[in-house]
Order: sequence, then structure tokens, then C-alpha cells
Amino acid sequence: MLYFLLIIFTCLSFLIYLFLIWNFDHWQNRNVRAPRPYPLFGSFPNLLLRRQHFADDLCDIYKRYKITDNYVGTYLMRTPTLMVIEPQIVHDIFVTAFKHFDDNDVGKLIDTTKDPLIAKNPFILSGKEWQLQRSLISPALTGSHIKQTYHAIALICQQMSKFIIKQGLCGINGKELALRFTAESLCSSILSIEANSFTDRPLPISENVNKFASDNIAFTIFTLLVGLFPMILKVYQMKFFPKDCEKFFTDLIDRAYKLRCLEHCASNDILDHLLKIKDLQNLSQMDLYSHTMTFLIDGLDTTATVISHCLLMLALEPTCQNTLFEEIQRSSENEAEISFNKLNEMPYLDACIHESLRIYPPGLWATKCCSKSYQLKNKDGNILTLQKGDSIIIPIYALHHDSKYYPEPYKFKPERFLQENGGVKHYRDHGVFLGFGDGPRTCLGMRFALFQSKAAITSLIRRFHININPRTQREFKLDPKNFLALHNGGVWLDFEER
Repeated sequence: MLYFLLIIFTCLSFLIYLFLIWNFDHWQNRNVRAPRPYPLFGSFPNLLLRRQHFADDLCDIYKRYKITDNYVGTYLMRTPTLMVIEPQIVHDIFVTAFKHFDDNDVGKLIDTTKDPLIAKNPFILSGKEWQLQRSLISPALTGSHIKQTYHAIALICQQMSKFIIKQGLCGINGKELALRFTAESLCSSILSIEANSFTDRPLPISENVNKFASDNIAFTIFTLLVGLFPMILKVYQMKFFPKDCEKFFTDLIDRAYKLRCLEHCASNDILDHLLKIKDLQNLSQMDLYSHTMTFLIDGLDTTATVISHCLLMLALEPTCQNTLFEEIQRSSENEAEISFNKLNEMPYLDACIHESLRIYPPGLWATKCCSKSYQLKNKDGNILTLQKGDSIIIPIYALHHDSKYYPEPYKFKPERFLQENGGVKHYRDHGVFLGFGDGPRTCLGMRFALFQSKAAITSLIRRFHININPRTQREFKLDPKNFLALHNGGVWLDFEER
């Protein structure tokens, strides 16, 4: 009996092994070089092992093949995914050849009928639907609408400074501080309500975002299963939003709209714009809530990541912090509040933020789906024809840390992005800066995120000298336990009043 069971176990193990490796000749058959994949893990063992960040796995492959190849074949567990490593091709995919790659691969995972709160988010939509939905909400983020929020955000910056002092100035968690700021500013700017983020009883905005973003274990397991069994998506797509999280945001947004309707006044703000398109486009109430949720999702954690990491780097580089402080002083002209126009006319501040985005981009990689047949040429002259449905991954973190394009890539050097050195456009046009993506599907909230970041950083540098707390690690390294971009060990800061 034992012998019989052993035979069955051996046969089953062999069949499972064959299943895990059966398509590992995919790229070889298409004449594409590929690192050796491993059963279950594919090309990226740290998706499961977490010994280093997934973005570092991408970076390792990028460094190994960047001299010899324009692209390389990889496997997300069992799913073939082409990694593009030549910046010019990257730029083509995002911009000049966009019509062949106009869909984001993540959209395959989402069933919008199960998740109505994100059903209108342009990031997950494909075909012409993303264009339509983006065109409806992008006018809400014009300069005039953003400027309308400036006074409220200036007051929130003051609340943040008072909160830091109340907390004792030392050992402040920079990411948590930034999340409090973005939660409060988004609630104020988008919903016209107070989140009480700098009190002892804040609205749990960040906690509920984390439930579906970084702490969504069920959805994470589902995505791993899809990596093993890609055919699952043909028959089933899992609900993304946990029920309690969905109820929280639905109730919050509903409350905001009811309050605005009771006011019977036009404010020329983002909320007004959304109400107008509801009437003009005959949108359902849930469609309206979904558009509103787009702003809340896209702007909370990403902007907090930019703010916290920029503060970290300014604390690590006191000379840069002093240069920025001097620029702020010149721009303030001894006024209590820097004007909206002045805030957007500080080149060194802009350079500091973009250098932070380079070192720790909120989107560490991008995934695209080929929507129309396209040919790529490798360095050896071989031609690869991509077919509709082929998945592509862009290693943004690796491109941002290539010493060929950024000498001393792990050094915070804001002057790289000053206009006299080419500015952001120089790097973006060469396919090596993708802090907000590029092309027609550039981050919808880019202008608003930059505005929020500039307001928060300016306010803090003007009021405090920022130092590194002993808990903070000085080496720039991604936290392998966090799927998003986060400095390893966290961002811990000490504040000293000027």
C-alpha cells in the first residue's frame, strides 16, 4: 500500500512539475532571449519569496540584458510577459506607437460589473471607453479648478505643522504624515468635507484605501493564481473592493453630494464639475460616485509617496534643503502665504520633486497590453511580431536607476532636472523618466499631485529644518515587504522649528 501511494505521489508531483514548466519554451520558440525561469516562480522569485522587491528583480534582469538586447522574455509565474528595456522603444510604446498599446494590462483583472466604484476609472478601462471617461473628468483638473483649492490646502498645511509640533517634533513617520495630508486635502478638494486627519479621530480614509490597495490579501492571491492559470480570466474575475470598504466610500461620497445639494450654490470646484457632467451626460448616481472615486484612489497613496520620499531626501542632503529654503524665502517676499502662481514658479522645488520621483517612482513598473499587431527590432536585427493580447512590462525603476542616463543614480541630485540641464522633458522624451507615465495615458492627476506635493513640501521646509531620525536607513532601497514604493524600514524624520 505504501509503495502504491508513493507511486501516485511521484506521478502527481511529476505532472504538477510538467504543468508548471510546459510553456517555458514560449520565448525560445519566438527567438527571444530570456533568463532561465523557475517552476512556480517564473522569472521573478521574489514575487513570493520577498527577499528583495519585485522591482529589484526587474532591475537585475534589466542590467543583465540591457547591453545585448532591446527586450527580453520573462514569465510572471507561468504567464509570458515581454520586458522592454530599450528606452527608445519604451517611448514609442507610450507615445509614438500608442495606438498599438493603448490598453493597460491590469484591466484584464477587473470586472467592472462587480466593482461599480471603479467601473469608470480610465486606468483600468480599455478600447474607446477609457478615452470617453477620461475626457469627462480631465476638465475638472484645469489650472483654474486646482487654484480654487489652494486656500483650503494652505490651511491644511498649517494644520500639518501644528500636528508635528503636537507630536513632539521627533520620530515622525513621514509616510503616515503625508497620508494624513493627502487624505485631508483630497476630502477638502474633491468632496468639500473635513476628514479631521490631524486629530485623534480622523476619518479612516487611508485605512480603507489600504484594504483594497496594499492589504488586499484575497485579491493578491487571485492575481498569483492568474499567474499560474491565465485561463481563469476567461471564466472568472474576482471582486476587487472588499464589501465594507465599498460601503465606507459609497456612504462618504453620498454624504458629500447631499451636503453640496443642500448648499444650493456653485463653487466652480471639482465637485461642481462632476455634478455638471452628471446632468449633461445623464450619468447614474453610481457613475458619479465612480468618477469621484477615481480622484480619491489615484491621488492618495501616490502623492503621499512623493511627499514623504522628497522630505527624506532633503533631510539626507542638507545642502539641497538649504538651497530649497532659500528659493522659498525669495518667493515668499515676507508674505504669510506663498501665492499659487509663485508656488508653480520655483524651479528648484520642481527639480527636487522630480528627482524624488526618479529615485522612488510610485509606479515602479508599468504593464501594457498589445491591442494591435506591432513589430519590434532587437539589437541583433531579429524582428519580433507582437500579437493582440501579448503582455508587456516596462521596468520603470530600472530605467530610473541606469547610470548611463543618470550618473550616480542612487544620489539625490535635483539639478539634473533644472531647465539648463534639459529639464524633465529631456529625460521623458528619451524614455528614461516615467514618474507619471507618458503619452495619452499619462497620469490623469499629475498636475494636481504636483500641486499638492509642492504645497506640502514648501510649507514644511519654510517652517522646519528636517533631519533624519536614527530609525531611518540611509541607503536607498525598496522595502521588499511592501508591493508599492516605500523606503526600506520606513521614513522617520525629526523636525526643528526655524
